[in-house]
Amino acid sequence: MTNTPPPPQFFHGSDGVRLAWREVGEGRPVVLIHGYFSDAWTNWLRYGHAAVIAATGCRVIMPDLRAHGDSDRPHDPAAYVPDILTRDGHALIAHLGLTDYDLGGYSLGARTASRMLATGATPGRVIFAGMGLEGLTETDRRVDHFRNILTRLGEHRRGSPEWLAEAFLKTTGGDPAALLGILDTFADTPLATIRGFAMPALVVAGMEDFDNGSAAALADALPDGRFVEVPGGHMSSVAKPELGQAIAAFLAT
Repeated sequence: MTNTPPPPQFFHGSDGVRLAWREVGEGRPVVLIHGYFSDAWTNWLRYGHAAVIAATGCRVIMPDLRAHGDSDRPHDPAAYVPDILTRDGHALIAHLGLTDYDLGGYSLGARTASRMLATGATPGRVIFAGMGLEGLTETDRRVDHFRNILTRLGEHRRGSPEWLAEAFLKTTGGDPAALLGILDTFADTPLATIRGFAMPALVVAGMEDFDNGSAAALADALPDGRFVEVPGGHMSSVAKPELGQAIAAFLAT
């Protein structure tokens, strides 16, 4: 694990919201986007994944989504229109002037990567981590779950999935009001569109992770998809070294 994250750098989304990113390593750029309630530090740096990936000769670029980490956390509903995270992703690619790069994400980050592909992003390779097919095609399937978590903080049964998610939210210092807005940004990616993602794709998920549907089905739907199982569930696999190792091995080929 690393305890000294690189300092954040900043750019602006299309609506002027200030957004942060961090990076480590040198070489071919890979943009990795974190999951909901998380941030670049927690998802990619804390457990050493970024270091393992950088060691293969990659420049690992890790944004903080709006409402997360060191990015702005507006409470105005106008800051959370559908696909705004997608537009933020495109803005980062443009800000950095990336033309030959790879792209991926974990959970909400994987969904954002999918939407970026659907709206014109052209990475050489793509990584869908902690994501199944239904998590891309039916994005409203867990909205009520998260809305319940965020609107009933302190009321969840100890040990329940909601209680565990709230505990995680506390560790990342999340802003519940801003995070509620993120739920309004979700946009489905149709199966026909997913079947058109022709670049090499890695689908990697915990063997106990079914939060976003079937990862194996997602790999099957992709023209050049490969599926790798790692230990853990949706929340715990992020802390396992096998996650970063699987991504590094894919990017090294």
